[in-house]
Amino acid sequence: MTSACLLWLLFVTVHDFRQRRVPNWLVLAGAAVALAALAFGVQPFEVGWTSAFLGAGIGFGFLLLFYVLGLMGAGDVKFAGALGLWTGLSPLASIWIAASLLAGLHALACLALRRWPLSPRLAIFLSASPAPITGATPSGRARFIPYAAYLALATVAWMFWGRQS
Repeated sequence: MTSACLLWLLFVTVHDFRQRRVPNWLVLAGAAVALAALAFGVQPFEVGWTSAFLGAGIGFGFLLLFYVLGLMGAGDVKFAGALGLWTGLSPLASIWIAASLLAGLHALACLALRRWPLSPRLAIFLSASPAPITGATPSGRARFIPYAAYLALATVAWMFWGRQS
């Protein structure tokens, strides 16, 4: 089941980097597999029902605040909820911190490349236009930081290094 989670995280990362959105079908697929793993007792991270639902609720609820403020997309929020089903509550804070640091580095790189255009291709990749239909926040600002991708990458790091301690 670890490979199913890794595959899901890979799909989310690629999709979010390429289109700056996480579609509902991808979030629901990850949540469904996480629930199936819990139901059949093959949850790869030894998370129980209580911790999984707390992780989903806290993951969704905390990032919902950022969505309401127009700082984050709905796909990022839904992905965080589904991610909580996989990881449970305890690693979410470290995953959020790592993802936020990665997103901050992304933002700094965008700002630096806008000011000093040394690599136009990298600048285009980092500030890629969001998907045309759902790419704007309620306030009309475009989203350039693929936060779900950074959450997924931070989760992979946690899977390989964070659980060892």
